Amino acid sequence: MEPPLDNPKKPKGHAALGRDIQAKIGQQLRAYYDSLVEPTPDKFADLLRQLEKPGKGAAEEGNG
Repeated sequence: MEPPLDNPKKPKGHAALGRDIQAKIGQQLRAYYDSLVEPTPDKFADLLRQLEKPGKGAAEEGNG
């Protein structure tokens, strides 16, 4: 029996969103957060920079 077409299985450890979408979400979150609090706390900015670094996915962290 085949799985339903509307619910394809994704391999574990792979991002569900493309990098362009992730970058756009990061930009929107940063803009929203900046409108709430000035300046952006260093800890939050560091976390955003870590998310934007290429090749630093959860899948790679578990393979070390």
